[in-house]
Formats: sequence, C-alpha cells, structure tokens
Amino acid sequence: MAGGVSVRDVDAQKFIEAYAAFLKRQGKLPIPGWVDTVKTGAGKELPPQSIDWFYVRAASIARHVYLRKTVGVGRLRKVHGSTKNRGSRPSHHVDASGSVDRKVMQALEKIGVLEQDEDKGGRRITQSGQRDLDRIAMTTLEADEEDDE
Repeated sequence: MAGGVSVRDVDAQKFIEAYAAFLKRQGKLPIPGWVDTVKTGAGKELPPQSIDWFYVRAASIARHVYLRKTVGVGRLRKVHGSTKNRGSRPSHHVDASGSVDRKVMQALEKIGVLEQDEDKGGRRITQSGQRDLDRIAMTTLEADEEDDE
C-alpha cells in the first residue's frame, strides 16, 4: 500500500498505543513531576495504574486534534470525562481534569506537534505533527497487515 495513509484509516486503539510508544522512545515529551500522584478527574477514585498514562493521554489528544480542526481544553475535558460513582445515588457524567489535559497540550506544543490557533482559539495540529502522525499510522497499518497474513 503506497502513500496516502492517514490517521483515519487506522484503528484508534492500535494507533494510540503505537504513537504513545513512539513518544516514549523519542524521549522529548516534557513530563511534569506530578504524574505518579495525580487523579485524571473528579470522577476517578485512584490515579492511573499504568506508568505510561501521560504518553497515552498525549497520543489520544494528538489524534483527537488531528481529526478535528481546532480543539480547546474544555472539549477535551468532556471527551476524557467519565461517570462518577455517587454511591446509592445515580451516576452522572463528570468532565476530566482540565489541568492534566492543558499540561499535555502544552507538552505537545513544546515538541512541535500542536500550535495555538489565534483566530479561533484552541489548538491545532502543526505540519510536522501531522507528518509524524501519518507516519505512525502508516507503520501501524503495515504491522496490522503483517499480523493478518
């Protein structure tokens, strides 16, 4: 399969795993000191169990911004939110932590994957970021085809 593979052509979960692994290997993503203690939202009882959750969240956000034109922190809070267990009362949707999503976006900005959109507000993907994501999508798709054979 020649060029023209975009992130849309690849299974989301596989792509996010691959991109998170790529970010970790690259080692450029600045990681805050609080990643091992922080909860990712008010609806959660415990911090994430995975030690690489920051990379996974970064990959997920990069993919989300790639698929849309511009995305702000508020939109991502809604996407990453979950249902809060309120005991005997009915569960409700609660948005995720804005601080976590904001810091991830700032980290992605520092390595040049995202940039701020002055006209609309929010963040959009940069050309080099788009190139990176398409390249990872390509390798993920190729690995998938090999697995099928």
